[in-house]
Amino acid sequence: MSSSVLDASALLAYLNEEPGAAMVERALARDAVISAVNWAEVLSKVAETGLDPDLLETELEQQGLLGQSLKVEPLLPEDGTQIAHLRPKTRSLGLSLGDRACLALGLRLSIPVLTTDRAWEKVQLDVEIRVVR
Repeated sequence: MSSSVLDASALLAYLNEEPGAAMVERALARDAVISAVNWAEVLSKVAETGLDPDLLETELEQQGLLGQSLKVEPLLPEDGTQIAHLRPKTRSLGLSLGDRACLALGLRLSIPVLTTDRAWEKVQLDVEIRVVR
């Protein structure tokens, strides 16, 4: 079973060796999961910088990270419902659909979520939120 859910910002902090990377690395050492929505966010950020997202995916697979220490979890119909329910609770905090997808996955799996976004500390849900920096 996975130890935690990574938000796109947490995985990007790890990949870019930013503050918080060590905490994400510890989570990956205990196996972590990322929603397909947040994985798409990571790949989109990579593409935005001019890098090839296919190359990143291949490199992470070859390193034994993607598919082993980090699993991409598909979005399920019940996640969509949970994401919708989270909208009124998080709207004032500015949480995006991707943020809510991460929280919904954490709720479904009953495991902590990791993010770099301090606004999440104000979210009142039955899931542990760990801000990595």
